Amino acid sequence: MSVQGIIMLVLLLAVLAVFFLVARRLIRALMLGQPEENRLDSIGERIKSVVVFVAAQARVLSQPAGLGHFVIFWGFIFITLGTIEHILGMIVSGFSYRALFGDGVAGVISFCQDILAFLVLVAIVVSVFRRFVLKPVRLETDDPKVKIDATFILALIFVLILLMYGMKGAGIIMDEVDPGYAPVSAIAAGMIEGRVGNVEAFESYFAWAHHLIIFFFLIYIPFSKHIHILGAIPNVFLRKLGNKGTLRRMDFEDESAEKFGKSNLTDFTWKQLLDLYACTECGRCQAACPAYLTGKTLSPFKVIHNLREHLMSEMKPLLSDGEYQGEQIVPEVVSDESMWDCTTCGACLQECPPFIEHVQAIVDLRRYFVLTEASFPQEAQPVFRNMEVNYNPWAFGYADRANWSEGLDVPLASDKKSFDVLYWVGCAGSFDDRGKEVARAMVKLLTRAGVDFAILGTEEKCCGDSARRLGNEYLAQMLIDSNIETMRKYSFKRIVTACPHGYNALKVEYPQFGFEAEVLHHSQLLLELIREGKLKDLSVEKSSGIYHDSCYLGRYNDVIDQPRDLLESIRGVELREFDRKKKRSFCCGAGGGRMWLEETAGERINESRVDEALAEGAGQIFTACPFCMTMFEDGLKAKDNEEVQVRDIAEILLAANQNGDSG
Repeated sequence: MSVQGIIMLVLLLAVLAVFFLVARRLIRALMLGQPEENRLDSIGERIKSVVVFVAAQARVLSQPAGLGHFVIFWGFIFITLGTIEHILGMIVSGFSYRALFGDGVAGVISFCQDILAFLVLVAIVVSVFRRFVLKPVRLETDDPKVKIDATFILALIFVLILLMYGMKGAGIIMDEVDPGYAPVSAIAAGMIEGRVGNVEAFESYFAWAHHLIIFFFLIYIPFSKHIHILGAIPNVFLRKLGNKGTLRRMDFEDESAEKFGKSNLTDFTWKQLLDLYACTECGRCQAACPAYLTGKTLSPFKVIHNLREHLMSEMKPLLSDGEYQGEQIVPEVVSDESMWDCTTCGACLQECPPFIEHVQAIVDLRRYFVLTEASFPQEAQPVFRNMEVNYNPWAFGYADRANWSEGLDVPLASDKKSFDVLYWVGCAGSFDDRGKEVARAMVKLLTRAGVDFAILGTEEKCCGDSARRLGNEYLAQMLIDSNIETMRKYSFKRIVTACPHGYNALKVEYPQFGFEAEVLHHSQLLLELIREGKLKDLSVEKSSGIYHDSCYLGRYNDVIDQPRDLLESIRGVELREFDRKKKRSFCCGAGGGRMWLEETAGERINESRVDEALAEGAGQIFTACPFCMTMFEDGLKAKDNEEVQVRDIAEILLAANQNGDSG
């Protein structure tokens, strides 16, 4: 082994030792987190996730700007392959991919490295232009360290590639690299030849500079935004499978618990701490967040970024032998306003490339303040009290829950005992004036279609969604357990509800508490009845309308096509679309319990969404959620607009059925 090879080997081993020591430190910090639900089930699906979302960069490429990251990702992989070959060649005489795999494989690696590296240079230039000239919303930050770190890394990669072309160009001159598999390096060779006296020394200088940058990068990764190189792949593999709308169940029977919810780092699970390592700081969550986009304090990116900075700054005391006594996350790391700004709409979850679970973290912080500190927004106090006493968020007595059905022949579960469909009316359908109209429309449609259904009437209680997302898990579980006990008294095949929040609760969250049933949103059942010919010859006077996707229906539960198919089955309806639609729909502002809280900072979310609807020129706004309906109607009032109507899909279907032949 040459002297140069010995030096390289010593350096390589030293850098790897430092890297693994730092990585071990990061892993030790993760292990201080609380236990997590099973993240090793469905191994095949998890491997597929890594292939689709890491190798193929599916979420990254879902937006045009992601092409640059895709190029940099794969370019850096092939650059690293070339670096490994060169370093091992310096240590082990005669080592090369050509000697190991043959000309074909070595040539493909060299060609991909050459072309992709050039595309990376282009991507870096575009990235710098976007960051400092175009300044997209997702890259907005008040932390200068983020910009400095990103710029430094991009500059480092840029220099690294130029050094690589210098190495390979010199290698072509020395007949060590085939120019046929290195077209860009061949150009570099033409620029070097005749201008450099000692090509071998030139190649050696460039190689050492290149490799030293790689070594520096390897040590720097765990201390920079590029820690996601270490965290993203395992985070994707360990991601939450299935429905995103499920919150973790709290165990109130654990007598060892000193507090409920999370207030410092060691309260989080190891997976939630891994989320902090996985963040790419791409800002996609921020660019999709309705709270951030309407001028609120909350930025899901800042929440994760600040938590990671806090974790890194607390690493030494965290790993010390003494019991960790860290500062409280709220308000020291995450502001109180940010914690309560969240609508839990899931837009951040939808956009995040490494599948960070922002919503669960925010709800966990809320849980601590509600359950342990009894500290929450003043407006939530009567809501919680009403849920405890009257089993609904309003101040209406529970005995009035079925008053909406007066004048209609609505069968009660307590009378029928056994039936096909349980119609879950929900709090809005029972007590809100507009919600009552939707409930009455549903009953008329179910009756006309000959559906064997019943309602729980005064036995029904709030599904618990708002209480749960506001952090009052104890109250939510009381409501859930009571509802489950009631439903188990009756025999039915399916549950249908017009409320996406109730739909998500009953379908996705009630199974956590031992109750499983087939749950349908009313758009699904009504469309089924249309296709079976039980509701037919549907027509209305020609009019245009725009459909709004509820977050808990479309984004969380993939009910996207059914409401549209239902509306398109009605003659006379001209269906329009928002620019932000389907899984990328913009929240109405009511989710996460925000329906019951004041919105004082920035622009009101519902008014922002109403502006979008008005810009499309639609005469009606179609909804499939009572919360969305309320928010749109309030937004239109704020705009002094009395012309545009807000209608639930059941209401327009009933109007169409009255105009046509009900069969």
